[in-house]
Amino acid sequence: MRAGPLRCRVTIEATVETQGSDGSVIQAWETLATAWASIEPLIGKEYFAQQREQATVSHKIRMRHIAGITHKMRIAWGTRLFEIESVLNVGERNREIVLMCSEAI
Repeated sequence: MRAGPLRCRVTIEATVETQGSDGSVIQAWETLATAWASIEPLIGKEYFAQQREQATVSHKIRMRHIAGITHKMRIAWGTRLFEIESVLNVGERNREIVLMCSEAI
């Protein structure tokens, strides 16, 4: 994978559960890794095709392979948040992943 298109510094976050002082469960987001990525909005025919499978997919995020990323995580980029809908291991070669995401509002 060429480094040129990877211009966005993103943070991969996962939820962690802790116990509050009153015994309640508190969920918080914890940073797992930071990586360089490309963020591409889906437009036209590609967006329409994705709506059939997953109505909320709006962006495609490409990055070098990081083991353990799942759909239960999210991507933070500046003030924007992207919920991961699916993780695609390109060519099953563990070199590049594509994350199909929806932007959280």
